[in-house]
Amino acid sequence: MTVLASGSRGNATVIAAAGTRLLVDAGLSCRELMRRMALVGEDPAQLSAILITHEHLDHVAGLAVLARRLGIPVFFTEATHRAWVRMVRPRTTMTYARWLDHMQAEKESRAIANASAHSPAHTLASVAAVADVDDESPRNAAACLQEAGQGNEPVAVDEDAELDTVTTPTKAKVDPAFLPAVEYFRAGQGFTIGAIDVDPFTIPHDAADPCGFVFHARSESIRMAVATDLGYIPPNVKSALKNVDVLLLESNHDLEMLKDGPYPWSVKQRVLSRVGHLSNTACSEFLMRDYDGGAHTIVLGHLSEQNNLPELARLAAEQAIGGRMSLLGNRLLLAGQDAPLEPICL
Repeated sequence: MTVLASGSRGNATVIAAAGTRLLVDAGLSCRELMRRMALVGEDPAQLSAILITHEHLDHVAGLAVLARRLGIPVFFTEATHRAWVRMVRPRTTMTYARWLDHMQAEKESRAIANASAHSPAHTLASVAAVADVDDESPRNAAACLQEAGQGNEPVAVDEDAELDTVTTPTKAKVDPAFLPAVEYFRAGQGFTIGAIDVDPFTIPHDAADPCGFVFHARSESIRMAVATDLGYIPPNVKSALKNVDVLLLESNHDLEMLKDGPYPWSVKQRVLSRVGHLSNTACSEFLMRDYDGGAHTIVLGHLSEQNNLPELARLAAEQAIGGRMSLLGNRLLLAGQDAPLEPICL
């Protein structure tokens, strides 16, 4: 496991085993993701796929550009993919006046089509010949139809459309939601990518269909888990996090710092809610009461820069783990926002 970034400004983690490399979330720009992978000796070209926990910007900021550049599939739940598409595609509205113009243009197009459909073949041939002389201009073709007496309605010419068609080369717009390949999964139903088995599990967060992951390297019998962005730890998450060798767990905020901090009250309520983020206290309670104590390394992630301090998160976790910490087990690391952690290799 290599945590490239963890926090409210961007999240990304590489899980690698036996030639398979998976990127969990792409919450930094494509350039920054590639730079950080280079810092820790990971080759972006070797990535097998990208997995998305949920659609919030700090988890998908560089997703589309990175996936298109590398040509690799992206794994979502269907609800998360739909939410992401709605987020990245620009919303357009049409004024009433523009709608009237659109309807009038359609009416005039049908009139021209009807006139063409009922014209004698020799007339259409002569029209086409004249149009060829004048570089196949749509305006000249329409004028020829009128001069030939085809149709009683006047033919309107869209000057902007003619300019775009004849004199200005068009540039195709890239769909911001285009991805080389999309694969759907469901929480609670495992799947396999290369040498890694993936077990997604539902987490409580204010997103469309958020999830965490447990990764199982079959060749090494090693399990690594990613569980961040959850308001509390329900029974299904407690069950999923048993028997893992490396655990990336959220320790987002100190309760007192959040309550006295600069966030608006509405944001504080969201963070404190059961679909918000895990506090140092909630994280330590899990480590004390429900954690089985078998991990080689525990990584505290998604620390708030406004409402937490690394020292507070570390102290709460160390007190919860107690005497189980040793050089060979329950090693405690803190993931940061501005620099990647050294790879955790087992």
